Amino acid sequence: MTWNQQTVKKNNKALVLQLIIEKEPISRADISQVSGLHKATVSSLVSELLDEDLIFESGPGVSSGGRRPVILHFNKAAGYAIGVDIGVNYVRCVMTDLKGNIAGERHQPVKETPYHAILDIVQNMIHSLMKDMAECRYGVVGIGVGVPGIINKEGSVLLAPNLHWENASLKNDLENLFQVPIVIENEANAGAVAEMQFGSGIAHSNIIYISAGIGIGTGIIIDGELFQGKNGFSGEMGHMIIEMNGKPCSCGSRGCWEAYASEHALMEFAGNGESLETLLKKAEAGDEEAISLFRKIGHYLGFGINNIINTFNPDQVIIGNRLALAKEWIKQPILATIENHTLAFHQDEVQIDFSQLKNHSTALGVSAFVVENFIKGEAKSP
Repeated sequence: MTWNQQTVKKNNKALVLQLIIEKEPISRADISQVSGLHKATVSSLVSELLDEDLIFESGPGVSSGGRRPVILHFNKAAGYAIGVDIGVNYVRCVMTDLKGNIAGERHQPVKETPYHAILDIVQNMIHSLMKDMAECRYGVVGIGVGVPGIINKEGSVLLAPNLHWENASLKNDLENLFQVPIVIENEANAGAVAEMQFGSGIAHSNIIYISAGIGIGTGIIIDGELFQGKNGFSGEMGHMIIEMNGKPCSCGSRGCWEAYASEHALMEFAGNGESLETLLKKAEAGDEEAISLFRKIGHYLGFGINNIINTFNPDQVIIGNRLALAKEWIKQPILATIENHTLAFHQDEVQIDFSQLKNHSTALGVSAFVVENFIKGEAKSP
């Protein structure tokens, strides 16, 4: 077989597997019809995928005439992915099957925890999840980590101001610990992908995901693809200036959006060492001061979202991360600010939604990156 023939075969195999993943249950005949590949080619590639435990058969299915077909399914339990969300005040770790279903989860609050201590926490969580993993052909196919900061293409965290990290070799450190493929991604980018695949953004292809936690990050989906910019650093919209010579920000600038519209800003406005959880409880009990604080944050969120809508003209803006827990009190001020300030012809069709994935967006997103890399690699293996 020539190099060109091998390449064609690998690409065809990847196509067949992707069709099974997207359209299962599906027959060999339907794969041939949808893909345009000859039936004999499909049959040969399906046999390889069956041998590799990436798919399995069931059936027979419904026939439109003649023999009833054997039905093919993706084997989502052939392996598992680990997704880690490193926040400023928490670490969350999930284990998913190859379809993104959560099979296990660990969560731990943290506070001003240094890099190597976070690494120890992540390592312990992953080992704990792996102990609970069901037996499978491929085991852990990789680990993905979402971080609120600027990540380079080598998987190093160049700057995460809210974590006080700079030039942290996170990918290299995790590879040394686990010897599996590692993906490091900005947490908002990961959240955007998760919402598009599993959450509020399933029906849309132009989405801005706003991760509103201690800081603010944005993930940008354009025509169904994650937009990352020239060096992969796009989406740092929490640092757009909304107030000239305003409050100092952790990035070193002043007047940044996240200095006014984040969980950290909420804590500053509240004073007295209040936490998000205590303010939520007070608001639920009807405390007007707590409700007023959330409304204030909602208005500031609205100012930034106004800029985003006017700039990107998206189908949808999704608000996620911890401040989404305050949806009941921040949604109306957000909508009112947009109505008052956003250009009218941008308002007509844009949807403002909150995450359906709650606190799992980032962890599920990085897990999805891991699965995607595994599927591409396995589908194109000899």
